[in-house]
Amino acid sequence: MNKTIRATWAQIKAEILRTIRNKRFVIFTIVMPAVFYFIFTSTVGDNTQVGGTDWKAYYLMSMTTYGVIGASVTSLAIRFARERSQGWNRLMRITPLPGWAQITAKVAGQGLLNLGVILFMFLMGALVKDVRLSALQWIESGLWIWLGAFAFMSLGTLLGTIRNVEVVQVVGNLVYMAMSIVGGLWMPTATMPDLMQKIAKLMPTYQLGQGAWSIVGGRTVEWLGVAILAAYVAVFMILSTYIMRKQEAV
Repeated sequence: MNKTIRATWAQIKAEILRTIRNKRFVIFTIVMPAVFYFIFTSTVGDNTQVGGTDWKAYYLMSMTTYGVIGASVTSLAIRFARERSQGWNRLMRITPLPGWAQITAKVAGQGLLNLGVILFMFLMGALVKDVRLSALQWIESGLWIWLGAFAFMSLGTLLGTIRNVEVVQVVGNLVYMAMSIVGGLWMPTATMPDLMQKIAKLMPTYQLGQGAWSIVGGRTVEWLGVAILAAYVAVFMILSTYIMRKQEAV
């Protein structure tokens, strides 16, 4: 293993440890989704059906998606903003670690954390709430949520371009909560008025959740949902790249 790869791996481990030690990350991406899952499945009833899918399996996908989005949007955005405000990025540029390795470490670190959130929620659903899915459904739904979360990592990067960390915390939480509620992660969109249902289908949160709900319901993921998520990734990346270049040019 050469020095660059060893240094990149060390940076990935540092990113993971730093995030796990953050209480906000633990509360918003692990504790809250798990608590919401138990409250809403117990309130509505484990045997309820939603579009032909068991409620406890349906809502497990909702809360897993909710947790992964929280990790990707708020945690990543705040970390980016804090590092930029403290001049951490300039400091990293004078180290031997290449720029691409720094970005790879951030993306890989967040990806591994998202995978951990998915595994935790799935194990909790299977062992505590007795959610029964085929091995293929567990793998496909987990992979779908994990891959789809990259759209929200790009949103986190965009929000991280805001220089003020306190503003990022407020804006990030507002965006995260609003998109989750409107996108049907808290309650099924079928319970919403017609206009809200139409708005929900434009949300990336809904499209990510819809893919997972389709898989556990025995259906295939719609290509329209894939296209909408890809479009959001493109828009977020273009905007964040443009803003960063403008800021660096000042």
